[in-house]
Amino acid sequence: MSQSVIWITGASSGIGEACAKKFSQEGHALILSARNQEALERVKKSCQHPERIQVLPLDLADQSNYDQKVQEALGYFGRVDVLLHNGGISQRSLISETQLEVDRKLMEVNFFGTVALTKAILPYFIQQGSGHFGVVTSLVGKFASPYRSSYAASKHALHGFFDTLRAEHDKDGIRVTLICPGFIRTQVSVNALTGDGSPLGQMDDAQAKGYPAEKCAAEIYSAIRKEKEEVLIGGKETYAVYLKRFFPRIFSKILKNAKVR
Repeated sequence: MSQSVIWITGASSGIGEACAKKFSQEGHALILSARNQEALERVKKSCQHPERIQVLPLDLADQSNYDQKVQEALGYFGRVDVLLHNGGISQRSLISETQLEVDRKLMEVNFFGTVALTKAILPYFIQQGSGHFGVVTSLVGKFASPYRSSYAASKHALHGFFDTLRAEHDKDGIRVTLICPGFIRTQVSVNALTGDGSPLGQMDDAQAKGYPAEKCAAEIYSAIRKEKEEVLIGGKETYAVYLKRFFPRIFSKILKNAKVR
């Protein structure tokens, strides 16, 4: 990890912003991506070593120019060592109240946008003989949760895709770390899509009382540095992964009665 070049998507706020500050503090060169260039510039200025940070606007919903974006990213520092996939959107709506267009948007951004960028940089990682994908999914990539149907589906899909990528490209020196945060204190619920595609516009109680984003970023940094295959991050909600695995009926009963909106 010494003096690596880290490309972070979804870097304009929340976990992505906290990761930018942590990785910069540790002395790494950064490429920050998201749709909002002004917000990215703000994050850059707030980091410890802004002189070693480049801003590269990118929209996960528009995959038409990803080959060009990869070439731009490689041109900044001559290489990319870690691509930290953090960009995405969340959801707060019942299945029966969610328009199909909203389901499609969640999959398009969270899954296909991430996969498309991965495929665009993968040939370079293979040629380089090394590369690391850090993929911020969610605990709902491990189990489902009410009001998050397509969000959970998109995160489950990322686990399937990147577990496969890890197996296929281990021989090429490529590593994958799946990062599963629980309730992290960010604006993710405020920006979450409702059934008609409009943002929720309010903070979930669980999110407001959640794990600090800075602490989450520190654990992400540690997991990538140690090349862990998967890491769960958060409070007591992380135990739900083990509850589902070993006591699925109890977990199902709890989930049916849970107030998670």
